[in-house]
Amino acid sequence: MNLDFPLILVWCVGLTGVVALFDWLIFAGKRKEEHKRLPLIVDYARSFFWVFLIVLLIRSFVFQPFFVPSGSLEPTILPHEFIFVNQFSYGLRLPIFNTKFLAIGEPKRGDLVVFRFPGNKKVNYIKRVIGLPGDHIIYKNKTLYINGQQMKQTFLAKGVDYEPYGNIPAQIKQENLEGLKHKVLIQDNGPADAFDAYDVIVPKDHYFMMGDNRDGSADSRYWGFVSEKDLEGKAFFVWCSWDNQKHRIRFGRIGKVLR
Repeated sequence: MNLDFPLILVWCVGLTGVVALFDWLIFAGKRKEEHKRLPLIVDYARSFFWVFLIVLLIRSFVFQPFFVPSGSLEPTILPHEFIFVNQFSYGLRLPIFNTKFLAIGEPKRGDLVVFRFPGNKKVNYIKRVIGLPGDHIIYKNKTLYINGQQMKQTFLAKGVDYEPYGNIPAQIKQENLEGLKHKVLIQDNGPADAFDAYDVIVPKDHYFMMGDNRDGSADSRYWGFVSEKDLEGKAFFVWCSWDNQKHRIRFGRIGKVLR
């Protein structure tokens, strides 16, 4: 079940605020004259209103934690990592409606972005921005081309793609994304030409997203483009990492800056 936390927080702020305000307008004066104690429900409402409000403001306009359950961004982000997302990188948005009311910046090629999944707006995904509005994107023979230029890859080391059904041998390569060098994972025996001659133009106000795990990522190659209005924020560092196979914390990953 997917919980809509912004909606829950808004409801909590609203309910506690209404109880506190209703008591202050109608009952507080008389209760003070009669020297009566503050009702427990009103006491809780007053206390938790500020807690809920502060959490809502921070989560909506500053940063929010995000859990990455899959390995679609290996080797950059590992399965079962907890990251922080900068909420104001691409402008301030109203909670629930996600409507931008203050423009601050726009996504850059290579950004790791959390967004509302086009197929289900209640679900958040994280991928890397590959195509900006107007870009010509080709993915052929496991190689990416942007506006006619090949994004060169350099072999770094042998690696592993950690999948729920087993570990798959892979190669770790460094991809030069127009100056941004980042790692990608390519399966040794993955589909050779799964998207041979995959060729698209990114529409206005939309973005083309891909995972760094190129053979193990459901991304824009499968479900299309991401609208600017569905952007949530930019991932910036790992605050906790859990190794689900060895059942222990990956202490070496904590504090890792994402790029």
